[in-house]
Parts: sequence; structure tokens; C-alpha cells
Amino acid sequence: MNNDHHTAAWQHISAAVLADGLSLTTACRACAEDVGADFAGVTLVIAGELRLLAAATGEDARLVEDAQLVTGEGPCTDAYTRRTLIEAADLHHTADRWPAYTPIAREHGARAVLALPLTIGHLPTGAMDLYRRTPTPFTPAQKDRAAAYARILALLALDAHPHLLADQPRPARRRPQGYPPPVHIAAGILAEKHGLTPDDALARLRAHSFRHSQPLLHTAQHVLTHHRLD
Repeated sequence: MNNDHHTAAWQHISAAVLADGLSLTTACRACAEDVGADFAGVTLVIAGELRLLAAATGEDARLVEDAQLVTGEGPCTDAYTRRTLIEAADLHHTADRWPAYTPIAREHGARAVLALPLTIGHLPTGAMDLYRRTPTPFTPAQKDRAAAYARILALLALDAHPHLLADQPRPARRRPQGYPPPVHIAAGILAEKHGLTPDDALARLRAHSFRHSQPLLHTAQHVLTHHRLD
């Protein structure tokens, strides 16, 4: 661990806390500003199953992070499952790598991405994604600084979500490991209404979100309110 980067990261977070209070979003925003990212997000994976969008610096960040939940692929997924830094300096060239995720990310302004796993000891808890609106690669120094933030964010994530360590983690899988409760409830409504299996109802929710480029939770909330997909 580079102590200089770690100290500098804490200093930037401390300065941000004076204005906005201590939170994952505050720390995520401090990281983005420090390494020259335009927006950023943090997704957590609880016991290898339930994914949770824990922080987003703005609407674009939220939508691009949600795209990974909807499509089941992307830099966050790879960083978590492989437990290593994942970088794409130009998302125009990642159609083969992430064919479903890439066009959504580009639509919402992402052109370059750096993803880092969040780990506590040897336990992966999620990933942080840093996005740029231009195809500009992150420098080695910026990657080292981002890694320092990732260690801090992992601790803040555990403080905010202590249940991250409550259950025995299952082996990481590439496909989506689970969804927030409203998504499962909405899938249950569709399954009952249309005589679908739970998996088919969930696939219908994901397909609708992907087709309309809207967050999966937004689609689920619509079903919970209206008991249908428009």
C-alpha cells in the first residue's frame, strides 16, 4: 500500500466531509474529483448474491451503474469477479467485451472507465467505477490513487452495510447474482399475472429495462404501482 496516496485520499475525503458529511457518495465524489473522473459509482454485492447500488455521484452515474445490473456485464462485474483492476480507455472499442452494457454506457456519456474491486481482507464486497466523458486513459499515478480510495470505500461500505460480512460468501459468478427486493416482488407480480416462471418474469423485467434504457428499479417500481409493464 502506498502510504502517500492513502494519506492524500483521506485528506481529500476529509475536506469533502466538511461540506457534505461522511458517506460513500461523498468519498466517491472526492475520488472522482481527485483522479479526474467525470462521474463515479459504487456497487456492493452482499454474500455473493444481492447487488446494491450504494453510491452514485449523479444521475449519469446511477444510470450507467444500473446498466450493469440490467445487462449482467460490465467493468464492475469483471472487477468484482476477477478481483482486479479493470480498465477500458475507450468504450467505443468494447462492443465485443460488453455487448449489451457498452451502448447504454455510451448513451449516458461514459467513454472511458476504470473499475476497482472493493475488498475487506480477502473478501470482495463490490466495486467502484470511475468514468470519463472523453476517451482519456487514467495515468499510473491516478490508478494508484484510485486504489487507495477503493480501500477506504471498502471500509465505509462495511460501516454503512455491516451485513456485508453477515453471511458466508458464495463463489463469485459473472451473471447478475441477485436483485434488490422490489425487483423480485415485481417479478412475482408478473409471474402470477402472466403464468410465467420467476426466471422468465425476471428476464421480462430486464428486457423491458434494456429496451427502454431505464433503470431496473424504475421498471420494478412501475410494476409494483400499476401491476403491468407498459
